[in-house]
Amino acid sequence: MPRYPRASGLSYALGPGPMTPAIKILIAINVAVYLLSMIVPEIIVRLGLRPDQVFGHFAIWQPVTYLFLHEPPPAVSHILFNMLMLWMFGTELERMWGTRFFTKYYFIAGIGAAVTTLLWSISPLPYAESMYYTVTIGASGAIYGVLLAYALYFPNRLIYVYAIVPIPVKYFVMIMGAIAFLSSLGSSGSGIANVAHLGGLVVGYLYLKTLRGRPLDELKYRWLKWKMGRARSRFDVYSGGRRDDDSWKSDWKKHIH
Repeated sequence: MPRYPRASGLSYALGPGPMTPAIKILIAINVAVYLLSMIVPEIIVRLGLRPDQVFGHFAIWQPVTYLFLHEPPPAVSHILFNMLMLWMFGTELERMWGTRFFTKYYFIAGIGAAVTTLLWSISPLPYAESMYYTVTIGASGAIYGVLLAYALYFPNRLIYVYAIVPIPVKYFVMIMGAIAFLSSLGSSGSGIANVAHLGGLVVGYLYLKTLRGRPLDELKYRWLKWKMGRARSRFDVYSGGRRDDDSWKSDWKKHIH
């Protein structure tokens, strides 16, 4: 679980607090679809991601709808784990980014994971042929993207694996990424799902690093502004004129690559 510092010392929390709007809606939809699959199990075949259906029958909705499907009942660990991860790591990101950007990023990572699976299935890479006819379901690709974003923003925050072993988030994501990569190159069928996991990590990283929504850029700007403010107060330095404090932001951003 995350560990949060306070001025008086360290405190421990069992989670990020109440669910934010997008997290609440995403979890509600996933649970509703899971319950629906108990009544109509055929929706998994119809709405799950199958490359032969996407390429052969233009089932272009599947790269989106597969995100809301999970291992059918009576199995509950798949959806339970994904929704727990979404709440734990997505809530703080949504508070920081805002609901609109978080929702956009979630679907970009999830759809990017689907595209990775589709491209892999028509490549000469391991077990691509079997993947072409296999149904992929679950929000894991998007969840891996959320986990990657959390590690970029809070790299040294501790999480407790199995509620016992403390590990910084940045190392946890590296381990998960390595597992997904190596599994995707293996010979077992489990690599099919790991291709989606790997895709969510890679697409999420590329999207944030290209700064399409510039959340990292904004964070750097706020930190630099705060640092300059402290320097001004310490050395009694004041800028002349009535120049808007934010007017230098565009100049500063020109140097961001």
